Amino acid sequence: MEKVNALGRRKSAVARVYVNSGKGNITINGKELNVYFPDDSLKYIVMQPLTVTNTQGNFDIDVNLDGGGIKGQAEALRLAISRALCKIDAEAYRSVLKKEGFLSRDAREVERKKPGQPGARRRFQFSKR
Repeated sequence: MEKVNALGRRKSAVARVYVNSGKGNITINGKELNVYFPDDSLKYIVMQPLTVTNTQGNFDIDVNLDGGGIKGQAEALRLAISRALCKIDAEAYRSVLKKEGFLSRDAREVERKKPGQPGARRRFQFSKR
């Protein structure tokens, strides 16, 4: 199997994934998955596409993660892994991943702060007199 690459985004996080056949090693920015994501809930989010498709030990995944916070990075990585699995075998994996909602990009972004007010929507307290 040749190397398959895919891209996943969430908020301002970008995940570039390179998938090879292997023993299930996941390397993120040169670190192991357990070191980069010490929290179990984040590891669970990253492993969801592999768990749903029963391919935990089949592929070695090399990841470049950039931008955003740790949760956004984990969700960007989930999308990238799902897209890479679809490139590998669309017939087998696409329907399962689509049903779980792992192939849709969450387009919500942070709204920018406006001038003359303390936040994006927040206003200073109104004083009539």
